[in-house]
Amino acid sequence: MTNTPEYDVAIIGGGPVGLAAALCLDDAGLSVTVLERADAASWAEPAFDGREIALTWHARALLERLGAWQHIPESIICPLREARVETGRANHPLIFDADASHTTPGEPLGWLVANNMIRRALHAEAATRPGITLAPDIAVSTMRQDGDTTVIHHSGGKTRARLTIGADGRFSATRRRAGIGAVIHDFEKVMMVCRMAHEAPHHNVALQWFDEGQTIALLPVNGGASSLVLTLPANDIDRLMHAGQDDFNAEIMQRVGNRMGTMRLVNSRHAYPLKAVYAHRFTARRLALIGDAAVGMHPITAHGFNLGLRGAETLATEVGKAFTQGQDFASPVTLRRYEHQHRAATAPMFAATNGIATLYTRDTAPFRALRALGLRAASALPPFRSAVTAMLMDRNAKNPSH
Repeated sequence: MTNTPEYDVAIIGGGPVGLAAALCLDDAGLSVTVLERADAASWAEPAFDGREIALTWHARALLERLGAWQHIPESIICPLREARVETGRANHPLIFDADASHTTPGEPLGWLVANNMIRRALHAEAATRPGITLAPDIAVSTMRQDGDTTVIHHSGGKTRARLTIGADGRFSATRRRAGIGAVIHDFEKVMMVCRMAHEAPHHNVALQWFDEGQTIALLPVNGGASSLVLTLPANDIDRLMHAGQDDFNAEIMQRVGNRMGTMRLVNSRHAYPLKAVYAHRFTARRLALIGDAAVGMHPITAHGFNLGLRGAETLATEVGKAFTQGQDFASPVTLRRYEHQHRAATAPMFAATNGIATLYTRDTAPFRALRALGLRAASALPPFRSAVTAMLMDRNAKNPSH
């Protein structure tokens, strides 16, 4: 026991939500270790993974407060001015912009930042904190309860913590070890992401386009390019992943209806199976789940990452309150408060997102007619668009600086 390092909190999984939780908890005065499977170099400088994250106002404000935002180069932050939703080739878009929520004219809906750059920024900030111990190259094998602590056995030895947090993804081994099941919705599609340079300007507009047999998103990034998110059956994605660049460019231009002019691939292609996950419970004895380990959202509403950050903040707030008051910060009462709040924040969004994904990715005639009708009806209801825009922006926080 004397050779086993002991912390207030051990976080299993050093992705962006795990690192954000570590920073929040460090701010609250707790000692934290983050156990991460990746090696030190790839953890500190993660490779581009194709994913662009649409950050809300609240998410940006949190990253600023934690000190991570300062590590993101201004040149790669792309303001999002407008979001358009279309279905079929007949163009009748549903448009969301900041003006619809009665904010200051010219304010963005949010900001688009590459996922690996957010990860890098959070790691860079965590590495400056004496109260956070970053432990790379760690593969966890078992967790054992020992009185008021948990002993985590792993490839580097053992770690003891009063609270363990599982932040190890939607197929979380931590969740499984705790005996917590999950609802898993397999959409039987694969999402391919990559960056495409294009001739026509994007005007900082994000497009979500539900066409027959495919779903396309074009997310604006700086430098005359967009992040392409293409959802198709697995065999079609596999073919595109291995296509020559000229053939790939030609097919993508055809799939987007040549709306962006000449397009060319400018970096690597990445594919991700589309599966949504919702844990049956977010807590167990001296354990809490956050991020995709608790709720893994379908990316169609681009809100999963923001909800993950909010969950980390909620947990740290409840744990920090108990810690400050000298209470057991890993008690069932404290963890239940986190679970209640995070379930209230995520359950409606999870259900709605899965419903939207089902409606907009099925191509039988009734579904096509229903979604076309839905877009027209929504477009004709300004209060609806204002409410959705306000939700997408998530301004329930102090405005970040421009």
